[in-house]
Amino acid sequence: MKRIVLILLILSLALSLFSCKAQTPSQQGGDSQPGSSGSGGGSGSGDADPSGGGTGAGAARLTGKMNLIKLDDRDPSVLKGVTIKGNQAGTADGFNGKKSSLTDVRCIFELNEWIYFYPDTDAKYGLRVWILKHRDDQEYYNTCKFSDLMPNFASYCDLHYPEDAEKPGETEWGSFYLNKEDCEPGYYDFVFTYEGKAIAVLQTRFYAENELDVKSDAELEALMRQ
Repeated sequence: MKRIVLILLILSLALSLFSCKAQTPSQQGGDSQPGSSGSGGGSGSGDADPSGGGTGAGAARLTGKMNLIKLDDRDPSVLKGVTIKGNQAGTADGFNGKKSSLTDVRCIFELNEWIYFYPDTDAKYGLRVWILKHRDDQEYYNTCKFSDLMPNFASYCDLHYPEDAEKPGETEWGSFYLNKEDCEPGYYDFVFTYEGKAIAVLQTRFYAENELDVKSDAELEALMRQ
């Protein structure tokens, strides 16, 4: 009799163990709902970490492409293209001599490097470039009120048509640099505004001073696609 009871107990335990192993992951840990956040799943709607650690749809990803803001209350076509040059990295005929474009614009720079803008536009006034720490939430710029009092901007540059320009499109309209004493390396947004409203955004990255000037044009092109 004792043997029969022992055999029954062993069979019962075996069946119990088999049942546990047959459970699905959702039965063991609860159903996973669409949209629930796991580790690293945040979308980041505020200012992004300057190191580029954002994970949202607009997280910093260098492409050299201008993101045009097409809304009823503004006209992004006022900016047909732009050339951006610096005085440190790249050769004049290569990386630092890109032609005016909306899809292949220089987007990596150094702190303390002078940066020069050559826009292709019919507008002579009203253009400005704001330099802000990169935001994952790029739609913020659709309604942002740009002023000297706005928070978190690193610098801005007024773009005015040079009255003595001999070759429009090949003459510098404005320049600036980010002081290494006030700014840190990381991802930034160049926000082009016309008459106070954002019309285009270029995601950029600033490296430490002298970090890029030792690199070849090919190495710089590779960095610009990261």
